[in-house]
Amino acid sequence: MLKSEDFAQELINSGYDFFTGVPCTIISNLITTLTERPDITYIPAVREDAAVGVASGAFMAGKIPVVLMQNYGLGQCLNALTSLNLIYKLPCLLIVTWRGFGNKDAPEHLVMGRICEKLLDTIGIAHHTFNPDNIKVLINMSYKLITENNEPLALFLKEGIID
Repeated sequence: MLKSEDFAQELINSGYDFFTGVPCTIISNLITTLTERPDITYIPAVREDAAVGVASGAFMAGKIPVVLMQNYGLGQCLNALTSLNLIYKLPCLLIVTWRGFGNKDAPEHLVMGRICEKLLDTIGIAHHTFNPDNIKVLINMSYKLITENNEPLALFLKEGIID
């Protein structure tokens, strides 16, 4: 298990310099780490579509943004992603916690746990899944892809990958 501080540092080392999102227990330590760092900006959002909008504004201001959310939040921000980011080529990295993975979680997370990858496939947003061995590779690859393609990219984070 990687420490949240080290995960945050990998993101920053790769070039990400603006963070926003909606809380999830899987990334609570990561959000705390980002909030407490004086060298980066973390803006909390009340909804996932608002976080996508804030990240889009940050990109237009010269930042490379990361949006943190639960996979449940993908449903909340589909319109923002399709009518803003994809149309106007506004990139952001979506770090999406995968609640309901393997049909193991609270009942309200199971449906989205089964369909979150299909949702992204349907709207044409590429996605990959973190495992303990590919964190640095995926973070570096994600930065290259979003800055070259000017499109969002999602990285799914299952429970237990970071503290």
